[in-house]
Amino acid sequence: MARIPVRIKDGETITLSAGEHSELIRASLEEFSPRFVPNGELIYVGDTGSKWGYFDRALLKSLRVGVGQHGKMPDVVIYFREKNWLILAEAVTSSGPVDGRRHTELSELFSNSTAGLVYVTAFPSRGEVMRKYLSMIAWETEVWSADAPTHLIHFNGSRFLGPYSK
Repeated sequence: MARIPVRIKDGETITLSAGEHSELIRASLEEFSPRFVPNGELIYVGDTGSKWGYFDRALLKSLRVGVGQHGKMPDVVIYFREKNWLILAEAVTSSGPVDGRRHTELSELFSNSTAGLVYVTAFPSRGEVMRKYLSMIAWETEVWSADAPTHLIHFNGSRFLGPYSK
């Protein structure tokens, strides 16, 4: 079966199950992360086939986050050490964005984190999929689109790209 290679750090590559969802995850790691989370440290990447495509459990634990259930994890978790932020990203091709319910789930899962939490929804484009979910996206989150990789859409709040108080 075809696999999608994804560069994760210092030339290290993992492979994900083939499909649009994995392509969006790759774009998030190779296009979004270098622009908006420079030198970010990948903690987790979900994979539709194996569920745990990549997981640096020790780094997440060092931030006081313990995870036991894959189903609750976002698609991508990146640590931005320079700002002490955890980027929690959902890649949306067929399932939903960071809406109010998902925001609450992620807030609870990462509630003990010593890093600030930043919620990002990634779409393949600003086309049909994004329009379908636009009204559901939670406030105080970010939206990134692979077809416009140099831009973010900020959903209100007092700051642009950053964690909010708990």
